[in-house]
Amino acid sequence: METDCSMDPASLIRLANARMPFGKYSGRLLIDLPEPYVVWFSHKGYPKGETGRLLEALYVIKENGLESLLRPLVGMRG
Repeated sequence: METDCSMDPASLIRLANARMPFGKYSGRLLIDLPEPYVVWFSHKGYPKGETGRLLEALYVIKENGLESLLRPLVGMRG
C-alpha cells in the first residue's frame, strides 16, 4: 500500500492528537507509541478506517525520524 505523504496541515494536527483506540496502548497518543509497535502494524496490516491511515502515515514519519515535527502540534485543533 502506498502512503500519501502530502498531508495537509489539518491532517498533521489530527495525527499529532490522535489516540490509540484499542489494545495495550489504548488512550495513548499515536505519536507516543513505541516504534516497534508501529513497525509491527506495517508488517501485519493496518486496521481499517482512519486509525489505519493515521498509523500508516505515522510509520512513514517514524521511519524517516520526523516525529519531532509533530510534537509542536499536540494540543492544537485542526
